[in-house]
Amino acid sequence: MTTLRALTEKIIAFRDARNWRQFHNPKDVAISLALEAAELLEHFQWKNPEEIARHVKAKKADISDELADVLYWVLLLAHDLEIDLGRAVARKLRKNAKKYPVKKARGRHTKYDKL
Repeated sequence: MTTLRALTEKIIAFRDARNWRQFHNPKDVAISLALEAAELLEHFQWKNPEEIARHVKAKKADISDELADVLYWVLLLAHDLEIDLGRAVARKLRKNAKKYPVKKARGRHTKYDKL
């Protein structure tokens, strides 16, 4: 599996080869991330579980492309803002572990303030 660092390096090289850094301010990169996430959501909108299962089977490559687009923008934004995603995820997991202790949250989808 490719590391986040290696993926980020490939993304930066792709962007730099095209001289696109000038267009990639945090606002527009965040907008691009949201737009790609919305394109991913379109694959599941209005479908029941059975329809989703069929759609995923038939459109797995398209869904994969959308997930890759989302990750592209996440990694680019993290790079540009100098955020270590590994550390950020670890810190967030620690916060969530406090908000959602196993004894209270296991098997429940209740929000932390309602547990």
